[in-house]
Amino acid sequence: MKYSRLLCAGIAVSLLSISPCPIPYTNAQDTSYASPAPTKGRAYYEERGDIVWEVPTHRKLIALTFDDGPDESNTPAILDLLQKYDAKATFFVVGSRVEKLPHLVKREREEGHEVGNHTFLHSSFQYISRNKALSELNQGQASIVQATGAGTHLFRPPGGSYNDTLVKLSKEKGLKIILWSWHQDTLDWRKPGVHRIADKVLRNARNGDIVLMHDYVHQSTQTVDALKIILPELKKRGYSFVTVSELLSNREKPDGLIEVNK
Repeated sequence: MKYSRLLCAGIAVSLLSISPCPIPYTNAQDTSYASPAPTKGRAYYEERGDIVWEVPTHRKLIALTFDDGPDESNTPAILDLLQKYDAKATFFVVGSRVEKLPHLVKREREEGHEVGNHTFLHSSFQYISRNKALSELNQGQASIVQATGAGTHLFRPPGGSYNDTLVKLSKEKGLKIILWSWHQDTLDWRKPGVHRIADKVLRNARNGDIVLMHDYVHQSTQTVDALKIILPELKKRGYSFVTVSELLSNREKPDGLIEVNK
């Protein structure tokens, strides 16, 4: 009996000592899944340039990104604010919504913003076959081409879910997986309040950040209102808002970065 208690205690301590990979995000509008622990750690994919979380740079550049749109009210409001503050952003769009509101995605491109693939149906990539994943990528890309006349080379999987299979598939399709800075997940989909969203961004702002927000959150304008605080304040601090591709072009290669064939 004494041995059994000691064994159980030892197992408990071992489990507590394991440091799990952070789960970056679960969509409030689809809470049936969370990002799985990847086959390999972040450093493995980051060093090879397979997945981007943020970009090392000494320049005061930040990439604002918006997921799950377009939305008939929030997207135009966000575009108006970006135009007011001479800011560029990247919109990771859901193909089924693009088909309903193609003019908004076209406007995003026309105003100098970047459009990324966020799948067609916002399906979970945690438990998905390769064929289903391929279909989601292809349909998402097709919707963007139909709306704007050109595709994209950026992809953000719903919920931040990724694994070796998805990385390989994205490469085959010529897509770069873009996630976000872990300290810049605004959780705006939870509707935490305008000032909490704004404070998250402002308190943690660093060069090369990729900020996660959403231009579609059901019955919420908190993201729009938070941008009214974020944009002028960060401009005052000397930051410029750029697309993800522009941010990537300003990467300063850190020591130890492994160059691989894309």
